[in-house]
Amino acid sequence: MSTSERFDCHYCKDSLLGKKYIMKDDTQYCTKCYENLFANCCEECSTPIGCNSKDLSYKDRHWHEQCFKCAKCSRSLADKAFAARDDLLLCTECYAHDYSSKCITCKKTILPGSRKMEYKGNSWHETCFLCHRCQQPMGTKSFIPKDNGYFCVPCFEKQFAYQCCACKKAITTGGVTYQDKPWHRECFLCIGCKRQLSGQRFTSRENYPYCLECFSNLYAKKCVGCTKPITSESQLMFIHSFGSHSHLYKNCQKKKKKNLTKMFQILSFVRLQVWQGLNISPLRSASGTASASTACSAPCH
Repeated sequence: MSTSERFDCHYCKDSLLGKKYIMKDDTQYCTKCYENLFANCCEECSTPIGCNSKDLSYKDRHWHEQCFKCAKCSRSLADKAFAARDDLLLCTECYAHDYSSKCITCKKTILPGSRKMEYKGNSWHETCFLCHRCQQPMGTKSFIPKDNGYFCVPCFEKQFAYQCCACKKAITTGGVTYQDKPWHRECFLCIGCKRQLSGQRFTSRENYPYCLECFSNLYAKKCVGCTKPITSESQLMFIHSFGSHSHLYKNCQKKKKKNLTKMFQILSFVRLQVWQGLNISPLRSASGTASASTACSAPCH
């Protein structure tokens, strides 16, 4: 046989013709060299895992098939579910007995590998975490706790949430109260201009809310001097004789003399009407000041 026809172990150069060998990275090795060079060491018995044994691995650790066992009960973990705790491998039963939490609803252990729900230190099987109203599993959906119970959002809104008196929908976050009625912030509007009143000063008329501007424009008395609404009682001067209203002169923006003159003309006219109703004739004295005398038909004593 020529040299080119030889088929030898890459490491020890022994002929592999008619023998078992192992290929690694396109290179052939005899079983003995392969085990010495590349075989993993078993975590349990500390011997190489030979070519004739199964190599079971977990997180870069290796075991013979017969060495892959529960650290507590020594049952084989090959082809079975297991859990790790402090670098120890445990069967699901041993792990659940020593470390798993128990479902607060059914009181059974939540086994490793099964989904569980946790909230404030309590645990549930996924199928045991139910809405207290509709009794449907809530899974990973949003829920709301209330009086030691847990509710899905639709059930909570139906049973507990306030209903906005404007849109009739549930108020889930925020809101305002007016006349003992709940409103969404965005639904509490001025009846006139429809602006939001939440956080703003407002007033009411006949139980309807108004912003101050709309209320002033619609209902506030108007100043006869400047024709603007009078928005404060401290600014109001009521002229009883003819029912007009005015800002106090110091507050009114129009203080021109002609406005004051016009007002006094109106007052003089009212006084004249009152005198005529009482049969009183206004007279002028020599000094130019106004005086009055009353005609008396009864004899004087």
